[in-house]
Amino acid sequence: MSTQRKPDFIEETISEQAVQEYLQANPDFFERNDALLGALRVPHGSGEAVSLVERQVSMLRQKELKLQRQLKDLIEVARANDRLATKIHELTLQLLAAKDLAATIAAVEAAMRVGFNADQAVLVLFGDPEVFDDVDAGRFFRVLRRDDSALQPFATFLKGRGPRCGQVRDSQRSFLFQDDAEEIGSVALVPLGKKAQLGFVAIGSADADRFHPGMSIDFLARVGDLVARALERY
Repeated sequence: MSTQRKPDFIEETISEQAVQEYLQANPDFFERNDALLGALRVPHGSGEAVSLVERQVSMLRQKELKLQRQLKDLIEVARANDRLATKIHELTLQLLAAKDLAATIAAVEAAMRVGFNADQAVLVLFGDPEVFDDVDAGRFFRVLRRDDSALQPFATFLKGRGPRCGQVRDSQRSFLFQDDAEEIGSVALVPLGKKAQLGFVAIGSADADRFHPGMSIDFLARVGDLVARALERY
């Protein structure tokens, strides 16, 4: 029979979870043990061990930099929205000043090319082409009957409820931009009226990322509403 003395207690390994729970339940632990706080060393990205206090300061600085970047991004978005609001306001004034259909179309074209920096733009209006023979707006303005076979590639868009952005099919791009089709990388299609009742505006950009499916389309929808109301007068 063994006579070896057994320990009075068995030391149990404390789990990390238990330590975390204790510190969470006692947030003032390091305040009561400030010497321990300064003595603890933790790994650092530089490869050298630093005190827990230094690590906390470093983490706070990183968090501050992240918040600064987020704030900068929000400011940029706000400035971009402000510029868009100004452009929409200018378009509204131009449309109000237009005295006839030709002047209205000219105002829309100027807004697309100058105000919204479009590389190419086209206004497609549904109706009898003969009625608009006296309107000379070059390649920017097209008039077709809604059932024209040339509009078949746009059938899904014309049944939709709002603007669409991104890359378009070759048949759509060729119809809209003709000789300049190969230069267009992305397009925004803006309906005029509910389900494009009056027609639509196509805004083309050489930048393939300028118009994309994930972008906000609120300002495009507002432009479409403005142009539609202006055209309804004629």
